[in-house]
Amino acid sequence: MAGDRMTGAAHAVLALGSNLGDRWALLRAAVRQLDDLLGVTACSPVYETAPVGGPQQDDYLNAIVLAAPASARELLTAARAVEERARRTRTVRWGPRTLDVDVIAVGALRSDDPEILIPHPRAHLRAFVCVPWLDVDPEATLPGHGRVADLVARMTDAGELVGLRRIAGRLRDCAPAGETGEGGASA
Repeated sequence: MAGDRMTGAAHAVLALGSNLGDRWALLRAAVRQLDDLLGVTACSPVYETAPVGGPQQDDYLNAIVLAAPASARELLTAARAVEERARRTRTVRWGPRTLDVDVIAVGALRSDDPEILIPHPRAHLRAFVCVPWLDVDPEATLPGHGRVADLVARMTDAGELVGLRRIAGRLRDCAPAGETGEGGASA
């Protein structure tokens, strides 16, 4: 499709979030299912964050997974299948959810399909996306916005990382480079 060109991507970047039910179990199940569907190569540490926008609701657990590159449509289909297995409902925009799976980027791929915009149009504004992404890919670049490390530095300078809490534990044995053991690292 026009606007859906993959240009030598090393991996797809997917953001996971959950603020209803057993958040850890939902995120771990999502990683297993995404691995079956796409092939997960890395998982970030998990962060707890206050919700952005929408109604009053509980805090989220958020993480980033890197998966094998695929087309925008394949990534959207996988994301929706995993959300559906978690009984995700879409009743209130930015409302609470059992699971949210967003496609953030796939190398330099751009998709202008209204159902799956790539890169994600608000990723550069979201600490809960950029910080864990930087954990798993220190050289990451968000097309149209530059290096993720620079985005995180700007967020740090602007005080936008307040409330972003790294949580001990892992989604599975696909830790960021340089991290070992089962307990996770502290922030």
